[in-house]
Amino acid sequence: MPSVLIVDDLLSIHEMLDAVIQPTGFSTSFATDGEKALVRYKAEKPDIVLADIDMKPMDGITLLKQLKLFDPNAVVIIMTAYASTESAIQALKFGSFDYLQKPFRVDELISTLKRGLEYKQFSAERASSGSGSSAPPFAAAKSADMEGRLIGSSPKFKKLLQQIKKLSTVKTPVLLQGETGTGKTTIAEVLHGMSANAESAFIRIDCSLSTEENFREGLLGEGGGGGSWVKQAKGGTLFLDHLQCLPLAIQKELVSVLRATAQGFRLVCTTSEDLEKLTDEGKFHDELFYRVASLPVVLPPLRDRVDDIPMLVKHFASNATNPLFDASLLEITEDAMEVLKTYDWPCNLTELHQVVTKIAATAETRVVTSQELPMRLKEVKKWPSLADYLTGQQKQYVDMVVRACSDDKAKAAKILGIEASKIK
Repeated sequence: MPSVLIVDDLLSIHEMLDAVIQPTGFSTSFATDGEKALVRYKAEKPDIVLADIDMKPMDGITLLKQLKLFDPNAVVIIMTAYASTESAIQALKFGSFDYLQKPFRVDELISTLKRGLEYKQFSAERASSGSGSSAPPFAAAKSADMEGRLIGSSPKFKKLLQQIKKLSTVKTPVLLQGETGTGKTTIAEVLHGMSANAESAFIRIDCSLSTEENFREGLLGEGGGGGSWVKQAKGGTLFLDHLQCLPLAIQKELVSVLRATAQGFRLVCTTSEDLEKLTDEGKFHDELFYRVASLPVVLPPLRDRVDDIPMLVKHFASNATNPLFDASLLEITEDAMEVLKTYDWPCNLTELHQVVTKIAATAETRVVTSQELPMRLKEVKKWPSLADYLTGQQKQYVDMVVRACSDDKAKAAKILGIEASKIK
């Protein structure tokens, strides 16, 4: 039976929470302050800690920090008064799974506990998998669909596949991070297709294309209950693409909608920017960030998985049409493949797909050499040296360090914290 440790300095709160939690299948234990809660947690290892934020001598935030030091996977839900929203956001920042604003509804409490338990189980499975245990089996059709859409066998890509398999079993929000063209939309679609709700709706909203008026109608709706997009996603997936483009005013109001409706759908978001940095700069709503970023997935750029390029080329070519021969039989010579592997691919999979599709559709023979590749792929890039960036006093300082090292550039580079090749 899953267990909840209730931490509050009021015994009446213990009795009230015990009365509503026990009938839902959770066992309960209690502590009246943070210090006693730490002792009990270490002894009992409960699945979830439900703690009030306003306690003495150790408050809920301090308890949260101590629990996370002892057990980074501890699932802590903070209870806070309405006036303590800023403290609640701090709790999310320090690793709280969620917070409940007093007075909260019983159904809100129970749904939050269930989501916390789901996250706890996911974390345990992920840790087990990392130590060598195998992941649970998936339905053959779902695995085949994933393998058919996600191409690659490099170490970084295999790690990504493992994450996707695990994430497909939970409803916790997922944030897909990566450069433009790394396949974030495809990952989102695969996550939905492998979930238990694969037959339900998959609602995609491109936050870079819609207007604030449309967001208010589709996302927020009337009374904070969610708009038409949210209602359509019920039981399925709400996919917010390019989340960094969502207007700040909408971000703030979306938090309330997610609190009221989060159990009704799976939320998947993508971003090509550093949301944590934007949050620190006040350009992205802090609570929305901590809500969507509990399970971040970083998609590697193509230049970090060049060993996958031959497989990707074959896959993209097989989907092209050539009037002279079967495009799936296209052969790339070694010199041409070396060019493809060396190129930086700033637009990643999107750019590779465009290049291969065009070559496969227009090639006059099955064998493609480096001569048939676009010129831009073959241009040798000269990386600028440090001196290209420095002028005046900065360059004088670098020259001074080099002279002090008796023109030993390797030694100077170590002092400057740069590569020796970047010193002219």
